[in-house]
Amino acid sequence: MGADQTVQIMRQLMIEAMLLSSPLLLAAALISLTVSLLQTLTSVQEQTLTAVPRLMTVFIVTMVTLPWMIHRLVNYTIHLFSDFHRYIG
Repeated sequence: MGADQTVQIMRQLMIEAMLLSSPLLLAAALISLTVSLLQTLTSVQEQTLTAVPRLMTVFIVTMVTLPWMIHRLVNYTIHLFSDFHRYIG
């Protein structure tokens, strides 16, 4: 396996990792921003108020997007294993 094949595999891996993590990260960032804005407007500065909604949101988004994530991971793995003969020879 040459350097170009290794770079191609790693590039595809990074793209998949970004695609799979982006819904969770975007939801957590959006909830954090919303809660921080509400805390600023109401002058309530309790740190635990940001953690609970963020955890609940990440859990819900994970449950909603889990079938899509599994589908992407299975397709990536099948693609990787189906081209395995090119990587060793």
